Amino acid sequence: QVHLVESGGGLVQAGGSLRLSCVASGRTFSNHFSSYVMGWFRQTPGKEREFVAAIMWSDRSIIYADSVKGRFTISRDNVKNTVYLQMNSLKPEDTAVYYCAARDTPQLRVGSKEYNYWGQGTQVTVSS
Repeated sequence: QVHLVESGGGLVQAGGSLRLSCVASGRTFSNHFSSYVMGWFRQTPGKEREFVAAIMWSDRSIIYADSVKGRFTISRDNVKNTVYLQMNSLKPEDTAVYYCAARDTPQLRVGSKEYNYWGQGTQVTVSS
């Protein structure tokens, strides 16, 4: 079992920054964390969940959605079992509920169905 808890969402003006955190826990994760891929997705009402970024826990390989390249940075802290999403130059269209996800196979993927575990989500609102 893997348990994911996000934090760091909030209200920010356009051009501002936020950092999201996702703490991973659970026996399955602790025993096999090097095999995991951690991802961030976002979703707005009436739309499908959209890929944002992902990082492979073992070698830090990373992929980003084109819409966030150059503005968002994903990283991870082994000691804290935490994945971060640093979001800079935020735009109103970045407004969404942001979800942390984990995939227990060491291959970077962008599809939400490829991920096994999900957090509850944290709201990010960017005002114009």
